[in-house]
Amino acid sequence: MRNGEITYEKYLNGKKESDRLPSYSAAKTITSIMVGQLISQGKIKESDTFVSILPEFKNESTFDNVTIKDLLDMQSGIGVSDDYPTGPAGWGVAIAQMYASTDLNWFLKNNRKMAQPPGTNPEYRSVDTQLLGMVIQKITGMRVADYLSENVWKPIGAEYDAYWNVDRVGGLEKTFCCFNAAARDYARIGQMLLNPTGIKINDKEIISPAWMKRLTNPVTTLDYGWGYGAQVWHPFPGTTMLMGLHGQFVYTDPNYQVVIVKLSDEPTDNGNNEELTAAVLKEISEQN
Repeated sequence: MRNGEITYEKYLNGKKESDRLPSYSAAKTITSIMVGQLISQGKIKESDTFVSILPEFKNESTFDNVTIKDLLDMQSGIGVSDDYPTGPAGWGVAIAQMYASTDLNWFLKNNRKMAQPPGTNPEYRSVDTQLLGMVIQKITGMRVADYLSENVWKPIGAEYDAYWNVDRVGGLEKTFCCFNAAARDYARIGQMLLNPTGIKINDKEIISPAWMKRLTNPVTTLDYGWGYGAQVWHPFPGTTMLMGLHGQFVYTDPNYQVVIVKLSDEPTDNGNNEELTAAVLKEISEQN
């Protein structure tokens, strides 16, 4: 999309525009948009600790000091690894166990061991985003999917319904991944990130100016030397990117008013194709 208009659209392997396709970790930014709403409404603060909101998770360790800000910026220090080795060995890694869990509440209560003190060592951890999802549910008293539907999806005029995978029937949404939507509606999420003054639709604030600033400005550096902050990647100055496993990208560049959505099914071991893809998306966005 350029200037809000679709300039190129193509689907392969029998897919069509109405198909809901998996986000994998691109869902993390959607989770952050909801957290930003709660912060903008004064219902939570970034300085709040996770256990001040869900005290049943207290365990008398440095886990109790993890803040909402730590979770947003991947600085929790929680010892749940996001490494993805290929083959059967991969299912022994904590992130794979969390993905496959049929009781995320149990998994999280039994995986509170800390790898580093919170706020000291940025490291990409999906567990941080799952904890943010639990905060959303606790503060709103709603299922995360229902809250998203009423406060983001319907207001932005999404063209198609979307859905979130859960740990079991009637269970928790996997807010670190596993959102499923049509490509055009992923583009609508990206389109919001082009507006530096925030997003208000029919007097309903979707992203406040303060939260837009938070989403579009990195605060730390993670993989590939890319900037990161508030669950958003910043591969190049001035750009933002939602990114998920197996080749999911929503790339935005406000300088060119461009949003590019790429949804794929790449192997887990893709040879760090993320760097190449980001470079290609940058090149495309800068073509007039």
